Amino acid sequence: MSKFTDKVKLVVSKIPAGKTMTYKEVASQAGNPKAARAVANIMSKNYDSAVPCHRVIRTDGSLGGYNRGGESAKRKILLSEGVKL
Repeated sequence: MSKFTDKVKLVVSKIPAGKTMTYKEVASQAGNPKAARAVANIMSKNYDSAVPCHRVIRTDGSLGGYNRGGESAKRKILLSEGVKL
């Protein structure tokens, strides 16, 4: 695993329930503000439940993908956490 991947997972693991961050925000906090696509790629391969990848969304407010059931599953989880979509 790369250092950037480790940083991304650490940033995402700290997103509290009911909150979201964009892929771009995560990339910035992980040290590379131009790496939003890399963050999306890292999240697409995440199966660690300690890293709540469902809380990472696109800059335009759309949800983006989710490797555990698709966008509808992501929406359902976020709504259950109190995120206003």
